[in-house]
Amino acid sequence: MGRIKKMAEKMDTFLQRWLEKLNLTRKMLVLYLGCVMAPLVITDTFVFWSIVRSEQDNVRHEMENVVSAVEYNLKTEVERAATLGKSIYLNSYINEFLTRNYDSELEFYNAYLAFMEDTLFESSLGSQQMKIVMYADNPTIVSGSEFHQLGRVKNTEWYQEFSQYDQDVMLHCYYDTSGLLEASPSRKVSLIRRLNLYQRDGCEKVLKIDLDYSGMIRTLESMKYDFPVYVCEDGKALLSNRSDQGMLKPLEPFAKRQEAAYSHEFQLYGQEIEIYVLQTRNNMLYYIEKNLPMVIFLVCINVLLPWLLVRNINRSLTHRITKLGQVFSRGCEAEELSLVEQVTGNDEIAVLMRNYNWMAARQNELVQTVYKEKLKERETDIARQNAELLALHSQINPHFLFNALESIRMHSFLKKEYETAHMVEMLAVMERQNVDWGNDDVTVKEEVGFVQAYLELQKYRFGERMSYQIEVEDACRMYVIPKLSLVTFVENACVHGIESKVAPGWVFVRVYEKQGRLCLEVEDTGAGMDEKTLERMREDVENLSIEKIRQMEHIGVCNACLRLKMISGNEVKFLFESEQGVGSCVTVKLPVESLRKIERSGRKRT
Repeated sequence: MGRIKKMAEKMDTFLQRWLEKLNLTRKMLVLYLGCVMAPLVITDTFVFWSIVRSEQDNVRHEMENVVSAVEYNLKTEVERAATLGKSIYLNSYINEFLTRNYDSELEFYNAYLAFMEDTLFESSLGSQQMKIVMYADNPTIVSGSEFHQLGRVKNTEWYQEFSQYDQDVMLHCYYDTSGLLEASPSRKVSLIRRLNLYQRDGCEKVLKIDLDYSGMIRTLESMKYDFPVYVCEDGKALLSNRSDQGMLKPLEPFAKRQEAAYSHEFQLYGQEIEIYVLQTRNNMLYYIEKNLPMVIFLVCINVLLPWLLVRNINRSLTHRITKLGQVFSRGCEAEELSLVEQVTGNDEIAVLMRNYNWMAARQNELVQTVYKEKLKERETDIARQNAELLALHSQINPHFLFNALESIRMHSFLKKEYETAHMVEMLAVMERQNVDWGNDDVTVKEEVGFVQAYLELQKYRFGERMSYQIEVEDACRMYVIPKLSLVTFVENACVHGIESKVAPGWVFVRVYEKQGRLCLEVEDTGAGMDEKTLERMREDVENLSIEKIRQMEHIGVCNACLRLKMISGNEVKFLFESEQGVGSCVTVKLPVESLRKIERSGRKRT
């Protein structure tokens, strides 16, 4: 008893822990399946099984009636033949006719005509649908009509079977292929009897009565049974109410014995007769179809009604609890707690929702009070970060003397050193851009101008060792980006790519829009980077911050990447590709919705 109690406690603990892992919807489903559906299914299965058993008993009783009726009709038909055979057996006039010696065929014929004048015998033959043939071991009989010499049939199957039979009357079922009485082979059900009442005459006489096989088939079919019925003898199908058994068809073994739902055997004049009844609609689907109204009623009462109730109870609970959970989730992500809208009902969940709304409203008031105090601190922090950003700008500002550059340019121009004058002009353009940090934003068109000036300077420096190509889509020229963001990547390509390689190299600059992003692409055919250096660069760019930049010695690329992250809300994507000895490629992808664009008329679009 104690062991059973412990097992029950363990099972209870297991179920409790398992249910605690399920959400409320699944718990309601378990409740519906375990406490409603399972008992109903068991109960309905038992009820339906009882109905099916009752139906099966009724069917079996009906089959018994069918077998009894078939047996009665078959025995009646055979007994009619037996009665007729007995009357012939007792008729001394027939016995005398069969044993008499005739001097000629004419004498036999005259005697036959006299014999047929016996109206009682002739009328009895006419009232039967049976074929009567009498055989006698009398060589003076002329074979024909109802009388034949016995010697003609001594080699036939039925006579060989009867000669070994120790009784005077035998029922024999066979397929007659002798061709003595019919031209075509056919099935026969014959009652064979010895006419040995007068044994002193020394003549063997046999009576053979062939039952009306076609009539027996018609009788069986006229009963109109719903079940297939087969009458078999010696394991072979003899009669059936189906069309698969015909008079001219040879007897075949009964192959549907395993399909029989009911069978019966009985003896009839020395033959073992079996009657089989087949049931073609014995599956569960048949009984469901037969009792379909009751099945529909049970399904509606026992399945649909509980399901509707549990479903609505589940909605009443889980829908409102889920709604409350969503409000909690939004409150954790937002700056203030959300309120539950349209609180309905008077149960515990409704009370919980109302109390939450009161608490959330009170909490929001307290947050607003604290928020005002923290706002000033946040503004101060933003100002500090802007100052640090400007400090970063100042780190990349070169200190060139623009007046000296202009003097050198004019001096070169006067000496007709036009190439030198052009290079000094490009250098001045670059340095003015570096020094002027009043506005950190430029259009792509302006930034590409700085890039071209820088590349002209590098072309002058490297000569034939460097070539460049710039491709910019017209639709991208008026997007606003941080100053020197593109020039920085071009500078990195020239310094670390082209300069580090002895062989001539190219620098390609492409600006285009693809899939809602502005793409800035700088590619060089310079020295490239090894995989370790490339991976370190990717990690540095991924984890950029102002504090980290302060600790770096070379901040050009990282500075540009940080500013691009800031203007895009950290939505920018950087793609670094490089192969040592082949070259490098940097692709910057900025979401266009985060960029401003200056229209052709000069109007700015956010």
